[in-house]
Amino acid sequence: MYSIVELQKVIAGELIKRNFSGTPTTLYEPIQYFLSIGGKRLRPVLTLLAADLFGASIEDSIPAALAVEVFHNFTLLHDDIMDEAPLRRGKETVHTKWNTNTAILAGDAMLIQAYQLLSESKPTQLPAILKTFNQMAQEVCEGQQLDMDFESITAVSEEAYIEMIRQKTSVLLGAALEIGAIIGNATPTDRASIYSFGVNMGIAFQLQDDILDVYGDPLKFGKQVGGDIIENKKTYLLIHALRLAETQAAQDLSNWLQATSFNAAEKVRAVKDIYDSLAIRPLAEEVKRNFAEKAYKALDAIDVTIDRKQVLKQFAQDLLVREY
Repeated sequence: MYSIVELQKVIAGELIKRNFSGTPTTLYEPIQYFLSIGGKRLRPVLTLLAADLFGASIEDSIPAALAVEVFHNFTLLHDDIMDEAPLRRGKETVHTKWNTNTAILAGDAMLIQAYQLLSESKPTQLPAILKTFNQMAQEVCEGQQLDMDFESITAVSEEAYIEMIRQKTSVLLGAALEIGAIIGNATPTDRASIYSFGVNMGIAFQLQDDILDVYGDPLKFGKQVGGDIIENKKTYLLIHALRLAETQAAQDLSNWLQATSFNAAEKVRAVKDIYDSLAIRPLAEEVKRNFAEKAYKALDAIDVTIDRKQVLKQFAQDLLVREY
């Protein structure tokens, strides 16, 4: 069995080895730049871990794992354009460093390169890999659209929010694992279980992110605490505060959401106080635990010895107790 750190180094080395260069350089330099600015490489590591879990060699699963990573970065590059984000991982975003048109084309090229990497899979496994990958890619687009739609919708239900983060974030984790399972010739039942593990872990991961955005330690979180509050982003916490708030709390929350001119620190402090008065954090923590339990139950169902599943279990636990 490999450690997560070992596999992260494998992915980082393979990305350097592949280079992703070509002409015109104005198209490929932004791709090289974006892939070089860091990231934990967790999604491709999941593909390698799943392949290893079911007995496949790491070498056989590297192209598919790289495809997962390149696809993930393609989505981030285009997300940055839609969000008009100036920074990604502390570095200039591609559309800021170059321009929007270059960023769009670079993202398109990355998507194509992801499929080129998938084409290196064994011919007998490629149809199943493509089916899993294509379903995931479609759902990621659907989830992104839902997230944008939520910006103009006043009332978003818990069910709608969970579905949005399932599609936008979680299905990529599930697909990364299932693709590794396909490479390892896992049974359909085990493939379904490891996919479920990834999806439920992903939902719990996003809920943890929602909580950290409000309650995280600024020195550890790595980005502005309260950013979601400042942007009126519909997170699990805001959705439930809107549902539970009454009288003065409801009016105060509405006023902050409608305010166009405000002191950011004051808004974060005031909205956080409303969350605390409604016990929103314990509610979010409970729902996060429920999805984590579903993930662990799916992992337990996989027909592999417990010791071989320990790395994946530790992977999930590290994600869900993180402070950043």
